[in-house]
Amino acid sequence: MTKAWSSFVAGLLIGVFLATVGFASYLRVQKSSGGDRSTQKVLKLGHGLDTKHPVHLAMESMKNRLEELSGGTMTVDIYPSAVLGSETECIEQLQNGSLAMTKISAAALENFIPSMAVFSLPYVFRDETHFWNVLEGELGQELLRKGEQKYLRGLCYYDAGSRNFYTKSSPIRTPEDLKGKKIRVMNSATAIEMVKAMGGAPTPIAWGELYSALAQGTVDGAENNAPSFSTNKHYEVCKHFSLDGHSRVPDMLFMSLPVWESMTEQQQQWLQQAASESAVFQRELWRKETDAALEKAKAEGVTIYDVDVEAFAEKVQPMLDQIENPDIKSLLDRIGSLN
Repeated sequence: MTKAWSSFVAGLLIGVFLATVGFASYLRVQKSSGGDRSTQKVLKLGHGLDTKHPVHLAMESMKNRLEELSGGTMTVDIYPSAVLGSETECIEQLQNGSLAMTKISAAALENFIPSMAVFSLPYVFRDETHFWNVLEGELGQELLRKGEQKYLRGLCYYDAGSRNFYTKSSPIRTPEDLKGKKIRVMNSATAIEMVKAMGGAPTPIAWGELYSALAQGTVDGAENNAPSFSTNKHYEVCKHFSLDGHSRVPDMLFMSLPVWESMTEQQQQWLQQAASESAVFQRELWRKETDAALEKAKAEGVTIYDVDVEAFAEKVQPMLDQIENPDIKSLLDRIGSLN
């Protein structure tokens, strides 16, 4: 009886131990999948892109990686398609701490962080390699921190490609081909000045109205990256796409500085690592998206032109030489000196 009783007690204890281990594992799974949100640090992220965009997919990757790194104690709730407001509205929510993170085009940051205007200037970067060497180096990290006086903390850069001219009736092979052509631009003083310097007639039009403006002949062409050209079906109207790469304006992931400072140092490290890894993931997605967009355009009857980039850069050099802002001039000098 004594031996049997001992065996029973031992079996009971082993059973309790295994049940406890199993329940602990269950809790970890629940946490990592968002099942136990009462103990999670939940960061709210809003942006204006659709759920198929490479940047949104990168953010999903960041969310999953953050949950993995933190053992399920941190996660990100992502609100796409501008449901939480425009880029400007999301920036303002970051500043007051009601939103944790958002994706911002560097161009949209100019009113908050004047130094970001350097990205909108034409031919600041010699090529894609130069561009990423700058962004991933000391200068790029300095620019990410420029917003801290405005309660904005930069986490990483996302690729938005290069901007190129595309037109309806005749191609843009040289700057002279722009003469007299009405080219849609963003409502940006820099973009307007750039097209003027090249001899074109800049015409600011809202992005959502551009397809109709092209179809109706309000403008002769526009400028943007290849994926935007393809996904918005501008190839149905414009059959000429020139790879002049006049500017590279990155998307940037920014965080509310008050929210960042409310986190522990370990939480900050986890989030920064997840964001940095998502940037690498997004660049590969963007590269594939660009290749696919150009192939789609060709299949739709668009001719893709390689052009003499130096000829276009020479046209806008006087525009760069006339810049008076000392911060921008210093940034241009530093960028130009980097490999």
